[in-house]
Amino acid sequence: MIIYNVTINIENNLHEDWLNWMKTDHIPKVLATGNFKEAKLTRVLIEEEMGGVTYSVQYRAHSRENLENYYKNNADALRLEGLKKFGEKMLAFRTELEIIEEFTASAE
Repeated sequence: MIIYNVTINIENNLHEDWLNWMKTDHIPKVLATGNFKEAKLTRVLIEEEMGGVTYSVQYRAHSRENLENYYKNNADALRLEGLKKFGEKMLAFRTELEIIEEFTASAE
């Protein structure tokens, strides 16, 4: 399984607008592509030297092929929407993570 992780830093004065847009528009559109099983939106708790608020969105792809399909058919248009809306006030970088094995705590 592949996790497509997007880490975003957004300026403080746009943070609430950006967060609302992510929850109500962007993440639902990414999931609607059919390439991902789920998404988790998290706030990074470490303060950045550059300021702003940092978040991570982890999209769990159905497969490597689904992630490649997303890149080929959807990623550019969806990224452009964010750039048009928030421009240079938002900084994002992306990583791909491969899940090797998952573990859960045992209930006692």
